[in-house]
Amino acid sequence: MLVVSSPNIPGYRITKVFGLVRGNTVRARHIGRDILAAFRNLVGGEVSEYRKLMAESREQSLDQMVEEARELGANAIISVRLATSMIAQGMAEILVYGTAVCAEPEGAH
Repeated sequence: MLVVSSPNIPGYRITKVFGLVRGNTVRARHIGRDILAAFRNLVGGEVSEYRKLMAESREQSLDQMVEEARELGANAIISVRLATSMIAQGMAEILVYGTAVCAEPEGAH
């Protein structure tokens, strides 16, 4: 499945629009990761425990969005956006959304 942030795909033409598709994940912090992050905060540097947690959450959200698009019969998603928000202390939501479409290579019939 093609997934792009642009409103079009170079070399392809949009033949059908299925509409909005989305995926989201809500993650809570983990006490073990909090302890490691607190130590990193003392010495500085990247908090890789949280980076990994957020990367996993983004991938899970993307997978949900792609599955929703497949169920509609789409083979591409355009205009993809990603948003994050805190929904409670220690909890973050990652939302990814875009437009599910059918895209054919230009010149294909």
